[in-house]
Order: sequence, then C-alpha cells, then structure tokens
Amino acid sequence: GPAAVMIPAYQESAVIGTTIAHMLEAWPKRELVVYVGCYRNDAATLAAAMTGAARDSRLRLVVHGADGPTTKADCLNRLYRALCDDEARRGRRFRTVVLHDAEDMVHPAALQAIDAAIAGHDFVQLPVRPVLQPESRWIAAHYADEFTESHAKAMVVRNVLGAAIPAAGVGCGFAREALAGLDQRRRREGALGPFAPECLTEDYELGIELSREGRRGAFLRLRDAAGGLVGTASYFPARLDAAVRQKTRWIHGIAFQSWDRMGWNGRPLELWMALRDRRGPLTALVLAAAYLLLLIDAVLAAASFMGQPVELVTSPTARWMLGIGLVGVVWRGGLRAAFTAREYGRAEAWRAVLRIPLANVIAIMAGRRALGAYF
Repeated sequence: GPAAVMIPAYQESAVIGTTIAHMLEAWPKRELVVYVGCYRNDAATLAAAMTGAARDSRLRLVVHGADGPTTKADCLNRLYRALCDDEARRGRRFRTVVLHDAEDMVHPAALQAIDAAIAGHDFVQLPVRPVLQPESRWIAAHYADEFTESHAKAMVVRNVLGAAIPAAGVGCGFAREALAGLDQRRRREGALGPFAPECLTEDYELGIELSREGRRGAFLRLRDAAGGLVGTASYFPARLDAAVRQKTRWIHGIAFQSWDRMGWNGRPLELWMALRDRRGPLTALVLAAAYLLLLIDAVLAAASFMGQPVELVTSPTARWMLGIGLVGVVWRGGLRAAFTAREYGRAEAWRAVLRIPLANVIAIMAGRRALGAYF
C-alpha cells in the first residue's frame, strides 16, 4: 500500500539533499511520498531539498508557518497535517508512515520489510547503524558500540518477550490507523497532533504509548542477501560537547520526563524494562563514584611508591564483591567487543573496549546536566 516518509529538517542544507536523493533512488516505489518539513526562515534547507529531489514528484515540501527552530515533534505534527490534507484531496489513505531524520541513509530493503511487517503489527522498528567517521574515531564511534549492542541484544530480547518497543525516531514505521488513533486521543486532550512537542524524547514515548493502548510493536533484525544489516545508517555527534548535549536530552526525556508523564506500568515485565530505560541518572552516579575511587587508589598507590605507609584492610565480603565486579567488567567488555566486531570488524572491536571509559565519562556529564535541567 501507499507509504509516507516524514523528515523534519532545520538548518540541514549540508545533508538533506543527499538524504532525499539517496532515499528516492533506494526506494523506487511509485506510491511513496516523502514529506520534508522546512521552515520559512531557512531558505538554504528548502533549496537543498529541492535540488536533492531532482524534480521527482514523490517529494512534498512542507514549509512551517513559524520561524525555526521549533521542536522535532512540532515539525512532525505540521507534516502530519499536510499528510492528512493530501489524503483528503485524493480520497485514499496511506498504509504506512515512516519517520526519519535529515542525515539518515536508508537501506534499499527497509521499506519492503516495514511494509510486510505492518500487515501484522501497528509499529515496526528497524536497527540503527551509526556510521564510523574517520575524523572522530572515539566520540562518534562510541555510538556505534552502544547502538550495535543494544539493537542486537536488548531490543531483540524485548521483542521476544513481548515487551513494549520504544521508537528510535528513525527507521520506524507506523500503521496509518494506529497513528490516527493516537492523534484522536491527543486531540481530545487538547493537543494538535499525534506527536508530543512538550516532550524531549517524543519518539521513545510514541512506541510505549502504542503498546499501552494494546497495539502490537515489533523490532525487525534482518539481513539482506549479501549479509548486510537491514537498518538505517545514521550520523551522530563527533564532538564531546555535542555528544553530551544529545545524551543529556535523552536522559532528561527518558529518565525524568517519561517518569512524570507516563508513570510506571504494574506489569512486572514492563516495570523491569522501564527501570532499565530510566537508569541513566543512577548509572551516572555509580560511574562517578567508581572513577572517584580509582583516583583515590591512584593517589594511595603513588603515596605507597614514595614510601608513605598505606594500610588497606578489606573484608572477605568486599573481596568477593570486587571479584564479582571484575568478572562483570570483563563480561561487559567482551560482549561489546563481540557485537562491534560483528558489524564493524575486529579492529573496531578492540577500539570498542578502549572507548568504554570515554562513553562512561560522557554518561556522567550528561547525567549531571540532565538532573540540573530537570530541576
């Protein structure tokens, strides 16, 4: 059936043209319409989108009536209204609505996979595959380690157990009727569309809300004939400040806002998954304490090396706990290396282990900023 793709874009002139050109070539389906949301004060992005389409009639440019930037959810709501207007004019509804970001590179088989899965589900999420950037082998690449492990392990387990599948905001497809039902419910609450502009992580909440309404979600992990992962290649921040800012938004939205907005589900499985999703601030606190202890150990070791008497007494229970912790560190590092090697090769697997401390430092900084922002 007909499919619509919605892409919000503000100050994305450097990438949006390439994204659109690649998408229209990778997905030659004639019943596809790509909705790109631009802003009236961002002529450069609008021009780049038009150039990338190369007069392909499947592109639909929607200019937001407000100056940008607004929130991503606000732009998506504007695109959704344009989609509804088009449906009313032609007298036929889309079957599937897919969300993407302005820098995504789609897989040729992704739309076919989503279209097939929507036959039995209301929401479908494909894996996200971060692109390795040669100029940022550590900051940008740590996203590759985390997403590869999460989308090959945690999300797969959630899918098998029948738990709610959170949307990643890219590479996710929705049955048109499910999105319409969510829109109707939110309008009764006084909202202007199915997406929540007041939420920092509206995509995460979207998948959870659909599950709470009794709708079925699925995480699809597939490979093409050549063995490549059917997913979305995405670019992530390459600088420390940008990475911390992005993860601050994730922790703030998922750990704090969703707690306020969605509360806790009484089902044991959903409660456990919510605890996992919202553990970001606690993780930051534990990591900060751990690195402080490492610093203290370094000072004590230096003092001992210089001849100062240092006495460290540990109980058998503490030694057992330290041993368990060491096994846990080795286990986690081995798993991360294994999952990264599967997608990016053995060289990146070794780097993945070395990138763990950097990922921890980013998590500590983002957790502190998220807590401050929430208060």
